[in-house]
Amino acid sequence: MKIGLFGGSFNPIHNGHISLARRLRQLAGLDEVWLMVSPQNPLKQGSSDLLDDNLRLEMAQKALEGVDGIVACDYEFHLPKPSYTWNTLQHLSKDYPQHTFILLIGGDNWQLFHQWYRSEDIVKNHQIVVYPRRGSDIDRTSLPQSVTVVETELLDISSTEIRQRVRQGISIKDCVPTAIEPLVHQYYANV
Repeated sequence: MKIGLFGGSFNPIHNGHISLARRLRQLAGLDEVWLMVSPQNPLKQGSSDLLDDNLRLEMAQKALEGVDGIVACDYEFHLPKPSYTWNTLQHLSKDYPQHTFILLIGGDNWQLFHQWYRSEDIVKNHQIVVYPRRGSDIDRTSLPQSVTVVETELLDISSTEIRQRVRQGISIKDCVPTAIEPLVHQYYANV
């Protein structure tokens, strides 16, 4: 199977994540997209409002119930921290040699990709699909052969905004799946 790896803190998961995962699955011709709930992003260490790993995973799993081909994954929970993508890809390739893993990242992450641990090795050994993010221009003329840019809709939903809205008592209807709306209120009201 061709599996897209869509990593993130999903703090919380929202409709934009799910819509993007569906679109990337289609555009990249993937059998599945695994939303890799990251326990600790090495480039975002020290985030004070990062909800507990298992609570973020719980919300992602509940949000994806009945969504075909998109799976919430805790694989990185069982790897050494911080979670480096190279290490994750190495472990996945060893544990699931029958699958091909394609890295799905936003244009903002592509701009910082040179800072990623063993970024050159990732580019040499894995396909990468880059999707646009507001304010992140991608120079398509200089992309390595293993990197593809796809066009997706830019959705103005952010986990940061959702957390702020919950704290301010503002509705998050249509921002997150209805199934997890009560959990988002419960978990983020006092974070």
